Amino acid sequence: MTVDRQSVRASRTVPNSLPASIPFAAMPQHPGSLLSVADLTLDQITHILARASALESEDPLARAHRLAKRRIALLFYESSTRTRTSFELAAKSLGADTTLVSSLSSSIEKGESLKDTGLTLRALGAQAIILRHPSSGAPWLLSQVTGLPILNAGDGLHEHPSQALLDLRTILACLRPGVASITADTLTGVTVTITGDILHSRVARSNMLLLPRLGARVQLCGPPALLPAIAAEIGPGIIIERDFDRALASSQIVMMLRIQAERLAGLQLDLDEYRRDFQLSAQRLAAYAPTAPVLHPGPVIRGLELTAEVADGAQSRILDQVRNGVAIRMALVERALDSSGVTQ
Repeated sequence: MTVDRQSVRASRTVPNSLPASIPFAAMPQHPGSLLSVADLTLDQITHILARASALESEDPLARAHRLAKRRIALLFYESSTRTRTSFELAAKSLGADTTLVSSLSSSIEKGESLKDTGLTLRALGAQAIILRHPSSGAPWLLSQVTGLPILNAGDGLHEHPSQALLDLRTILACLRPGVASITADTLTGVTVTITGDILHSRVARSNMLLLPRLGARVQLCGPPALLPAIAAEIGPGIIIERDFDRALASSQIVMMLRIQAERLAGLQLDLDEYRRDFQLSAQRLAAYAPTAPVLHPGPVIRGLELTAEVADGAQSRILDQVRNGVAIRMALVERALDSSGVTQ
């Protein structure tokens, strides 16, 4: 697999730091694309949430005519269960035809560049591409070279915008049911604690860019190896709390992240110490956050970042997140391919 590295303006990384922001906002892109949550206005977020609810409740037979026979390519350079499957089910629920292209079953394995793969998919008739890629910035390259609407399904250590939107829908259902319009005060008074491997988490980054815009306080928790102090500088409304028990005690939402062993690249981490200091157990949850909903983007490593009792417990909203993923991604696919969805 090769990527045009000069064209992909990848995020800068230095030891013990989070990737710096990628200044792509000025680059033209298809209005139906979603490359970063920072690209969305609050009105557009409101519209996406409203369309998710409308499409979810629509008669399936009527819904299946909305994008009938439109063509969508799912281009996945990394493994995925929830994101890939929910995007595929979302597209098919709207009547679109989908094809999956992975690095193990295509010319990518032979060294074809992302640019050439994208141009090939466009020539084959793809009208939108859903991309997951290990290089930060890859969706912007694909947007530039193809001119197609691109939905970012996770790029490197950068972002995972659809996950942040489905997390938001889950949080609103828990704390602000019935809210119809998203404003800068929608989550005022809410502390969302994100605990775990912040350094390597594109989910954390997208939530850190989104939730404070709605008034939330985002509290990051984890050991220095997985949570460098510079993380608090990503934007306003973000703080670091190293004491997990103290963080839980001030939380209205608890979001746990797995340790991304595939990205640790030699970092030394004592897992027994990690469990002691940062694992969410039923006892810890009951003692410090007995009413806070628990979220996790998956995959869940039971017995590491949280226990099975928490994952399956009454406060778990993990499967709600999965269900919300289909609804949100229906709205995003419609937005990508239906001009009435991109003008809102």
